[in-house]
Amino acid sequence: MPDIKLAEHAARSVEGAARQEPVRDVPAPRWDIIELLFFAYRDFVGDPDHVLDQFGFGRAHHRVVHFVHRYPGLKVADLLDVLRITKQSLGRVLKQLLDEGYIVQKSGAADRRQRLLFATAKGEALVARLAGLQTDRITRALRNFTAGEVDAVGRFLSGMIDRDDPDKVLQTILGTGKTGADSGMTKE
Repeated sequence: MPDIKLAEHAARSVEGAARQEPVRDVPAPRWDIIELLFFAYRDFVGDPDHVLDQFGFGRAHHRVVHFVHRYPGLKVADLLDVLRITKQSLGRVLKQLLDEGYIVQKSGAADRRQRLLFATAKGEALVARLAGLQTDRITRALRNFTAGEVDAVGRFLSGMIDRDDPDKVLQTILGTGKTGADSGMTKE
């Protein structure tokens, strides 16, 4: 079926070209930025990957312990929103981090059904080690930037984030919506 639809689309495109229909202005792919983002991400997460591998952890573990550390008392539901993953995907990673003592889970004071997550001292030490590696890379990359250029980098990265479905942590980071204190999350 897809082959037929593709053939129909190609036939319509040829017909349109023959009728001299105006061509939409479609920007050329930004291969330079696309590939720089791929390589920057590869190396940015690659530094922590080597450390995580020593513990039998992966990138999902890194993201979970990072956000739990940064936002003590983060609800499991909010963590799911931040990571945009399924409960099943989070469950495996979270169980390992809980079992190995990197994170603890507590019931909410007002609602005992809430599952609030906190990094332990062991989890905080791991996050500090990983963040140190990433901070070193960021510092090297920004070494010769002016304050205005650093601000432009932040605006660019912020502009790359999909805002159609903002989550509470992103709102806190960007300073929109509720603040960390207002939303029940504290930002270190």
